Amino acid sequence: QGQLVESGGGLVQPGGSLRLSCAAYGFTIDYYAIKWFRQAPGKEREGVACNSPIDERTVYRDSVKGRSTISRDNSKNTVYLQINSLKPEDTAVYYCAADYDGYCLGELSDYEYWGQGTQVTVSS
Repeated sequence: QGQLVESGGGLVQPGGSLRLSCAAYGFTIDYYAIKWFRQAPGKEREGVACNSPIDERTVYRDSVKGRSTISRDNSKNTVYLQINSLKPEDTAVYYCAADYDGYCLGELSDYEYWGQGTQVTVSS
């Protein structure tokens, strides 16, 4: 089966920016919905942003709306998540996931492929 590999996380100060990458291997992302999730210690995994190539929808969690951008470069088989104006509450492990049906859905089980996660820590 295919796999996803996240990168780009790290330690940043509040107000800083990061661009996370999600590279796909073993499959082509063109027709997959790609969703970014995050999980903070002691918290449940939550959706951050999702892009559907089928209905061309892009959706964001309210807390990151206006300062985040999800995008994809199909030629590189890679999806990105840009987050600006980072806050301490953005601290989490960020995961990307792919759904073969091509639509952004709310259930974790809808996503067939998952990356291992990349740590984002926002602290002064």
